[in-house]
Amino acid sequence: MDTYVPVLLLGLIAGGFAVFSVIMGAMTGPKRYNRAKYEAYECGIEPTPQPIGGGRFPVKYYLTAMLFIVFDIEIVFLYPWAVAFDSLGWFGLTEMVLFIVTVFVAYAYVWRRGGLEWD
Repeated sequence: MDTYVPVLLLGLIAGGFAVFSVIMGAMTGPKRYNRAKYEAYECGIEPTPQPIGGGRFPVKYYLTAMLFIVFDIEIVFLYPWAVAFDSLGWFGLTEMVLFIVTVFVAYAYVWRRGGLEWD
């Protein structure tokens, strides 16, 4: 049981910090509510009314989020490689070069298709 005490203590501290932050934010935050704060957040674009039967929904925001996820996954693979770089030798270097080339091909494709441009 003694081995779990630091983990439980850290969980208690983290939970206490979370509760403290929410309470202090509610107590000290600005309380000026207006009509704009009650509207749905549309990523900085003025919300437009949707037709009754539905309509075209812009998916560019979701595509951009997917790109961020892809490049975050790249970072997840780069960190362990950087830690174990010395012990991997030439095999590790070759595999990482192939991985980075693949990611750069995807990046070039998205760039050429205009996925990084905001209209």
